[in-house]
Amino acid sequence: MPEGDTIHKLATFLGPRLVGRTIAAGVVRTAPVQSLAGRRVEAVRALGKHLLIALDDGTLLRSHLGMWGAWHRYGPDERWRRPACEAAIELRIDDAVYVCFKPKEVERLRDHGLRHRQLAVRLGPDLIAGEADYATIVRRAREILTPAKPLVDLLLDQRVAAGIGNVYKCEVLFLERRHPLSTLGGLDDAALTSLYRRARALLRDNLGGGPRVTRRSDDDASGLWVYRRRGRPCHVCATAIDYARLGADHRATYWCPRCQAG
Repeated sequence: MPEGDTIHKLATFLGPRLVGRTIAAGVVRTAPVQSLAGRRVEAVRALGKHLLIALDDGTLLRSHLGMWGAWHRYGPDERWRRPACEAAIELRIDDAVYVCFKPKEVERLRDHGLRHRQLAVRLGPDLIAGEADYATIVRRAREILTPAKPLVDLLLDQRVAAGIGNVYKCEVLFLERRHPLSTLGGLDDAALTSLYRRARALLRDNLGGGPRVTRRSDDDASGLWVYRRRGRPCHVCATAIDYARLGADHRATYWCPRCQAG
């Protein structure tokens, strides 16, 4: 599943190619299918894991890629790498075709309308954009979730803070030396803030090109501390990295049983 940094990089890539240009042909395959031909793109921006494309008629195209979604760019006659039946949004602009395949969610909504306002209220502060409001994040965590909520679920809950996905969940918990099944109630506000400060730093550090990296070292070992390193030695203590599907959604989770014992 794309994380918040991926969506911000996507917005940075698409923005210069779409903004100010008119859609020659295009559709958003909601129910019913809506034509986008003749609309001009006004802005492209990320909101957590959501990509928003603003059009000149006061509407927004919102896509949430989920586990299997992806945006592709093709030449006008280039063969698509995924089947056309998976295309939820198709934009033909100048000499290129931009296609959103198999998103988890897609809709066209009124900018500043009810659905847009509901989305803004539902999502916590974006950890990448602007200044991080840690006081609001802490307050939302305490108000929305119970003290028994495990940290594996806390960090993935976009209602608390937007942008953290499964990779950063695992890496943040390792760097903060927290066991994945530790609970929200076991953290004071300072420790809770520290989790999100760490997440923001990692997300923002990966806004450039290249593979996602949370561990920067001169050696040739992994650029990640624990994610997808099941059974391999911990970079800190050499204990074998553990793995299980944890949390409400049984998401793949990696941790060091020694470094994250508490």
